[in-house]
Formats: sequence, structure tokens, C-alpha cells
Amino acid sequence: MSGRTRARACPERTCVGCRDRAAKDDLLRIVAVEGVCIPDRRGTLPGRGAYLHLTRVCLDLAVRRRAFSRALRGPGALDTMALRRFVEQGEQATP
Repeated sequence: MSGRTRARACPERTCVGCRDRAAKDDLLRIVAVEGVCIPDRRGTLPGRGAYLHLTRVCLDLAVRRRAFSRALRGPGALDTMALRRFVEQGEQATP
């Protein structure tokens, strides 16, 4: 045998809010579409993406630090209201 294991490495991403690294599957991908931050649950929308934990704390940190416009390379401030509603619904659904 070559010594390689069959287990595949799980890709990691950094949350733009808390700056902690986590497995890609544990984070929510965010893309900018016409100046609005849109959640990309399936990870298939085109364009540059940023990753965020599905918590209000990380979202608030990212908004306060202006991390979305920097990570997505947007021209200015991005609208995060749709993203905020999505995160709040996700927190309510989680027991």
C-alpha cells in the first residue's frame, strides 16, 4: 500500500464574523447579487462567496466589521436584511 488513507479531508473555511475556521458543511455560503447579500445553501450560485456560521452573533460581528463588502469585494455597503431574516429563521428552527 502507498500509506494513504481512504478518508478524505474535509475542506475548511473561515467565518467572516468570528474568524474561526470550521468545516465547509457547517458554514453558510453568502454571495452578493446586485448589492444584496444572499444565502447560498446549496453552494452553487456563481460569484465570489463568503462563509458565516448560522448564528446571529456571527452575523452581527460581520456587519459591524464590514466584513461582507471586504470578503465579497463589493463596491460599498451591502444590504444584509434578507440574510438577517434567514439567520433568525434558522436559529428558531434549531432546537
